[in-house]
Amino acid sequence: MDEDPPNAFDLIVVGTGLSESIVAAAASRIGNTVLHLDTNEFYGGYWSSFNLESLRNYAEECCRAENESLARKGTPVTKVSEEWYNFEELGDVDGWNREKILEQFRRFNVDLSPKLLYSRGAMVELLISSNICRYAEFRAVDRVATIWNGRIMTVPCSRSDVFTSRDVNVVEKRLLMKFLQSCANWDTEESGQHEGQDVEGKTFLEYLKNQKLTPNLIHYLLYTIAMGNDHTGCRAGLEGVKKFLLSLGRYGNSPFLFPMYGCGEIPQCFCRLCAVFGGVYCLSKPIEEIIFSTDEQGKRFQSLKCGNQTIEAKSVVLGQGYVTKDIFEGDKQEEKRNGSHCGHMARAVFLTNVPLGGVSQNPGGGGVSLMKLPPVEGHEDGATIIQLSHFSGTCPKDIYLIHVTAKSVSGEPKVDLEPYVSQIFSKEYLKPEAPPDAEEAPENTTSTILYELYFNIPSCIACQHSSGSLPRGVHLACGPLYELDFDESISRARAIFKDIYPDEEFLPRAPDPEEIIIGDEDPTDQGQEVVASAEESDKVESARECQEGDSSPETSPAAAVRTVSDDAQEAKEDAIDNAEECLEQK
Repeated sequence: MDEDPPNAFDLIVVGTGLSESIVAAAASRIGNTVLHLDTNEFYGGYWSSFNLESLRNYAEECCRAENESLARKGTPVTKVSEEWYNFEELGDVDGWNREKILEQFRRFNVDLSPKLLYSRGAMVELLISSNICRYAEFRAVDRVATIWNGRIMTVPCSRSDVFTSRDVNVVEKRLLMKFLQSCANWDTEESGQHEGQDVEGKTFLEYLKNQKLTPNLIHYLLYTIAMGNDHTGCRAGLEGVKKFLLSLGRYGNSPFLFPMYGCGEIPQCFCRLCAVFGGVYCLSKPIEEIIFSTDEQGKRFQSLKCGNQTIEAKSVVLGQGYVTKDIFEGDKQEEKRNGSHCGHMARAVFLTNVPLGGVSQNPGGGGVSLMKLPPVEGHEDGATIIQLSHFSGTCPKDIYLIHVTAKSVSGEPKVDLEPYVSQIFSKEYLKPEAPPDAEEAPENTTSTILYELYFNIPSCIACQHSSGSLPRGVHLACGPLYELDFDESISRARAIFKDIYPDEEFLPRAPDPEEIIIGDEDPTDQGQEVVASAEESDKVESARECQEGDSSPETSPAAAVRTVSDDAQEAKEDAIDNAEECLEQK
């Protein structure tokens, strides 16, 4: 908004990252007045999505601020470096050059913190239960892969994948199906044993070896299905496998979803709900000062100074990058947060000419693919790779956007990610040539890097400093964590909400527009319509119960979350192309 907001609110939220946006939406939903501020001119903070030009401008600004030691409040990334393929000397790559890529900058949606959603994970359940899912569209992940013996391999996930896979023999198929079935039936809460073995006091890797599974099956289960590492506990590993299996079939033959047009859509969904229920939004709003009052119980938040305006509130939620360690007071040890620290991630963004493993290994035109690489020496957690094609709405056709994420070890993202990047990419372009006795050239399976951008996402103050207490009324929200989905971020946002409003429901379902009665409308005038609507709703619920076991995306009970087909996406892109051509002609 352009004009100044009111001078008093129930809650002020600074930063539009995911955790802050969830808290703002939850507070607004139960009737509180909420002011949501951000010093950036864009939504999302470290959860944002940018087109290619905006991404490069943002990276350049962050790099300049870091090199010149300029104070920049908000959400700057660090250790930024950028590099292009040497088109000038080596020529085009499959028709792509720097100018052509930059001409289509609006077609890119590049995430700072890319994530996937488990189909039965906390984010999907929250989107459905709160009815926020109507603000976004999703696409099922087409492929889960890893590297085994130097080859990119598709991991068999479902029953059909296991029995059609050519990478595992008949005996391995039986062993894998038996183990997956036992994990699906395992009671995670009551049982301290699985397959007659204790699940406590050992790693998941040790447990898998005791099951007499072959090395490639252990690799699939540990790194790609359980999403673990060599130090993952046995119980955590089994729970990871079960979570993976329970998510299969809800939206097709994949356990994961990806938000169309990038993960930056997710925080904005919660911002939209907050605004619908009266939340006030101000971007590019610098915070001059945080003002406290002092009473017998110590310091308490009183107000924020924004420009010439002082805004009071009962509580304030401060996102990552908006306060320093001086916010803590005293020597009192604060209770440490469960789970890992946020941030501390090495990130890389790549544009390539060929999908990982070649077109033949990427069903659905490459759509969305997940690859999990095991840790190299000196690393503990390995790397997570998300590959996106134009079907995801994040890049132009015939080019591939690939995200690589790992924990920061050395502080230099290029150094930390090089052991993984070298396994899957090439900086040289070798065009396959047909042998003399062949009519066609063999398939090109080498992904050549056309553009690369490296950066680090830092940790927040709350995670860096675990000692000291916060003034009353002040709550700190974390940034993105090194996790595949959003579960821990949701848990921390819920904890902040319950700390502020301990007796209130967290994000109750929002009504659909047709359920809202405006003004002095008499609901009795709509009696027949309401009864008909209720009967239709009962039919829908009954149908959903009957279809609980159906794995088809069109008939699954999870139809509350909208998924997009390739044909629909193609039609949408064609319409955009035609519109752009008309504009150019005009």
